[in-house]
Amino acid sequence: MEECACLCSVGSSRGCRCPQKRQRPVEMAAADGKRAPAKKHIEGDVAAWCCAGSGGIASPMPAPHCSLQDLPVEMLVEIFAWVPGTHLPRLSQACTKFHHILHIDSIWRRRCHEEFGVRENLQNLEMMGMSYREVYAKLFPYRNILGLWQLDNEYYRTLVNVVVDGFCITGWKYRPSLHTHVGGPIHFKPSFRIRLTERKSATVECMEGLDSRPHNRHMQIQKDRFTTRCKNTDHGTDLPTWLREEGGPVLEDRQQYDWLTYRRLYLPPRHPDDLIRPGLFQYYYDAFGLKIAMLSFHGKYARVTKITGVSKKTLEIHLMRRIQLRDGEIFHNFNELSRVVQEIDEQVIREQQQQQQQQQEDGTEESQGHGWQSPAQPSVGESGAAALEEQPVPFVLPVGVRSRDQNYPQTCRMCFYGVDTVTLPGLAYHRRFPGVFILFDENHFGFIWLEAKYFFLCGRVQNSFQNVEAPSPQAFLEMLKNIQSWFT
Repeated sequence: MEECACLCSVGSSRGCRCPQKRQRPVEMAAADGKRAPAKKHIEGDVAAWCCAGSGGIASPMPAPHCSLQDLPVEMLVEIFAWVPGTHLPRLSQACTKFHHILHIDSIWRRRCHEEFGVRENLQNLEMMGMSYREVYAKLFPYRNILGLWQLDNEYYRTLVNVVVDGFCITGWKYRPSLHTHVGGPIHFKPSFRIRLTERKSATVECMEGLDSRPHNRHMQIQKDRFTTRCKNTDHGTDLPTWLREEGGPVLEDRQQYDWLTYRRLYLPPRHPDDLIRPGLFQYYYDAFGLKIAMLSFHGKYARVTKITGVSKKTLEIHLMRRIQLRDGEIFHNFNELSRVVQEIDEQVIREQQQQQQQQQEDGTEESQGHGWQSPAQPSVGESGAAALEEQPVPFVLPVGVRSRDQNYPQTCRMCFYGVDTVTLPGLAYHRRFPGVFILFDENHFGFIWLEAKYFFLCGRVQNSFQNVEAPSPQAFLEMLKNIQSWFT
């Protein structure tokens, strides 16, 4: 016997169309030329009951003659509105009914909202003579550029956030400020815009230049990167001023600015044992405005990777080498603090040399650095909960230590040994600065360069970003390695 699985009486007043319900068990048996046994009577009644009961809910065994096409149009519209837009074109090819339903604009309105964050109302769109289906079709080729990017000029890197603004896609470029505290909001200015309201195709406009007058820009999109090209001569006037403000060299070749490369940035994944929530932080590195760096945790180590600016800067924190504070007294005695850090630094160098020697003897490749462990591994030692429970101690800058930001917290929770490595562009060597990583609270940390007697205060970036989750811990790790290679 074929079981009933149709979606009966849903949105219909004609009742059930199921053959099992219209025929009695005896009539079904007569069709086969024999009398049905008693068991067949029972099964036929159960089949008719499963079709008519429970408001027409289908049984687990679907019948070939029952299909999705039997549902009313209103219900199919609601179902299709939850299907990802990438699957809808194939669904429209299933039958003529589905093809016509998928021209209903409410389906594409929800897809634009769910996938791209478009929040405009239907009335505004109708005034432009467009449909949400057209908007989705224009958004779709640019879906992979939404999120955070690092703009890679030859001598300067900065942050770009690409978002959907109404019926445009805008690339907002980070602009450092000289008058903002590290805990304040970061500032952006529009760099480019993709207009989606054009009748034929989306138009890419450049908004850079001295007067920021929009003009055409060519865009080429690849996996995890895209490039733009613009021939406007205003860039040649604007760029030297921008770089001179940042303390970098002046570029005379305008073509180096006309071709711009953007590389994908992911925010670090979070683990419950991290000392604090990883993410983006801003700090004063010099007198030319705030810089942005990324804090991430990798097992026994944490890393602070510079995202914007001229030089390459990577801070590696050894979470297994904690410096005891003794109620903060160690900060009052700079010589004692230097002695403690120097002893740890000498021990770390000896261990690294022994490790390299052992690797050479074993014929294995040299390690890429202690901090390049998978972010999925839990932090060893102090957990995030332990950091919150740690009693704060007074913090003061040691005598003789300079700082660009004097508005630092007055208490701290933990200190660790760390090494800050700085490489200037065009130079083959790098400088190594051992020092003290200071954890103040959930939103602030600092680092003291002991040799240079300089203190950096880092505050969490409070801006929220979309489309910044890494598809896997390995993808995030690969991104961090690529950031380092971009500077060399």
